Amino acid sequence: MSFLNSINNNSKKFNDPFTHWELNKPLTEEQINEIINADIANPTEHELNYDGTRAIDGGVGKFRQGIADGGKALKFRCFVTKKNSNNFPHLTKFINELQSKEATKKISELMAKDLSNAYVRVEVICDRQGFWLKPHCDIKEKLMSCLLFVNKHNESEELGTDFYDSNLNKVKTLPYKDNYGYIFSSGPNSWHGMEKKEIKKERRCLQVNYVTFETDWKVD
Repeated sequence: MSFLNSINNNSKKFNDPFTHWELNKPLTEEQINEIINADIANPTEHELNYDGTRAIDGGVGKFRQGIADGGKALKFRCFVTKKNSNNFPHLTKFINELQSKEATKKISELMAKDLSNAYVRVEVICDRQGFWLKPHCDIKEKLMSCLLFVNKHNESEELGTDFYDSNLNKVKTLPYKDNYGYIFSSGPNSWHGMEKKEIKKERRCLQVNYVTFETDWKVD
């Protein structure tokens, strides 16, 4: 249980600008390989520009309203579902770990939120040159926000997520290190995003959430 082991034994808590934990080595090599090899369309090849959201195509971003499949932007997003789980056997094990009572109990304590009726949502991300993410707080349906980095192309560590205070002053940048990441409890002051930076090849990540809306992965 690499993710839970990272939380228990390989994490560090920070309180500025809001409470969060940085995680070291939360993924197995097999999980990393599936993240690297996931086939995700490149928006720039379709003459689409990043708009500061994960909707990519400038659409309404229905996923932000709790649409589990990602809404209009699905073709540029890769959610792990039961339908495609055969392509991601190790990430499915990762999801199963998050569904377990042991994991939900531990993370419930950290987040100070009841995860007993939650669902797990996992997305493989591949950001290309031009990507940016405006400062935002996550929707209330997200009970836990988490991003795990996979940096196999010697991309700059500055490509990590930017954290802001309530006045939207940037306080820190989480380092975009291989097999590294963070978790925090979504709330009204958890401002985060990513300012425009140079991506030489790609920025691969795994986005992990416990959510209140239905996905294929209900917690145990």
